[in-house]
Amino acid sequence: MSSMRTTEGDGRPGLAAEARSVPSSTRQLSRSTMVFYGLADMPIQVATIAVAAYIPNYYGSDLGVSLATVGSVWLVARLFDGLTDPLIGFLSDRTRTRWGRRRVWMVASVPIMMAAVYKLFFPVTSVDGSYLLTWMLLLWLGWTMLLIPYYAWAAELTPDYHERSVLTGWRTWLGLAANVLSKLIPVLALLLFAYGGTREVLAMIGTMMLVLLPVTVGLTVAKVPEDTTLAPSRMPLWKGLKLMWRNGPFKRLLIAFFLSYTGAALSTAVVLFYIRGVLGEEDAGIVMLLVFYLVNLCAVPFWVWLSKHLGKHRAWCAGLLMYWVSVLYMFLGEGDFYLMLPITAVTGFAAGCTWVLPNAMKADVIDLDTLRSGENRAAWYFAVWSLAIKVAVSIGPWLALSALAFTGFDAKPGAANGPEQLLGVKLIFSFAVPVFYSLAAAVAFNYPVTEARHRRLRQAIQRRNGRRRVIATEHAAPS
Repeated sequence: MSSMRTTEGDGRPGLAAEARSVPSSTRQLSRSTMVFYGLADMPIQVATIAVAAYIPNYYGSDLGVSLATVGSVWLVARLFDGLTDPLIGFLSDRTRTRWGRRRVWMVASVPIMMAAVYKLFFPVTSVDGSYLLTWMLLLWLGWTMLLIPYYAWAAELTPDYHERSVLTGWRTWLGLAANVLSKLIPVLALLLFAYGGTREVLAMIGTMMLVLLPVTVGLTVAKVPEDTTLAPSRMPLWKGLKLMWRNGPFKRLLIAFFLSYTGAALSTAVVLFYIRGVLGEEDAGIVMLLVFYLVNLCAVPFWVWLSKHLGKHRAWCAGLLMYWVSVLYMFLGEGDFYLMLPITAVTGFAAGCTWVLPNAMKADVIDLDTLRSGENRAAWYFAVWSLAIKVAVSIGPWLALSALAFTGFDAKPGAANGPEQLLGVKLIFSFAVPVFYSLAAAVAFNYPVTEARHRRLRQAIQRRNGRRRVIATEHAAPS
């Protein structure tokens, strides 16, 4: 393993100079705490693919909203997060109540998300772009209020390098389990009762969302203790932004995230168009998603295990490069749906790493900021990550749907598209993910916060906190 630098990118003393022999934290979270924490990820995971794949397809195909309008709505709605993400992160870090600073935001998000889910998943028969835009804006607002404090909370639950991977693994596994269930129910309905189609799938997933949101978020905030002694951030906004910009590992991780999510968003936006248009399967898209997420679910423990041997960033890179198998989708055509499933299974296995490892790496980067700033600004960092991701997942569908509209692709069910239109769908679906994921892997390959470096980082934080406690005790002692 490479030796530790003595200075950071901004000229500050390096962690090797900051820390010497302070033992790393041995704090461990109970299994029940990890499980209850992970429950709130279930509605997030259930909604992710439904919103990314089914909503654009349903509104653009079945409800008659033009593809260009749907793509523009996605772009505008997600760019709206350019205001809400930093705002929620900034406010969450500064919130101080007797219930903590994360849980209150999560509870407040539930009624907002439920209203938006109901309107989007159970639309009236006549809708237009303004209807879709209104409720997408409300959905992303509620989503931001839930996701940013929730993910920031994980960075505060444990400081341990590997335990963070385990905690994220539990959260991911529970979320994916709900995701798999949300795909299994429509598949069983299709196979056993011939009840299927995009509208029917949306109705089933929407119902599941309306049940899961209050139950899972309620259990998480009720059963997981939050440290209410953490002081709210007081650092001025501009000073905090400059300090964030000098955080080299953060910038590297942010770029890798943006690239990977852009590729995934491009592919996800056209998956149902590929299945319906190229493979000629009108109702079987949910089967493909079930296979993907079922294998995804089973792969999570493997990637947590591999990260302990290779390190988080190298294991993540290995998973990203596995996605080149998706170029095989180029060779499929009408009637080849079941030949698609083995390829989907391999990509689903690779995707297990993308849910767990980069999210665990986020908390490690925040520790570097904690050492430099003297504050825990986890929500602010997660807000910036969330903003980058949302920009990526707005640009991706916009590019994909605009490209399909440019080629003259007809999104109506049963429409006959020519070779040129189908080639555009195949190129996006087959190559977007491997190309962008390879770029992300190139950025992340030499990511500097290894386990050894993180151990020294935590030692420096502990020693600084110890000095603060001594000073506080001396000041509190009677003269």
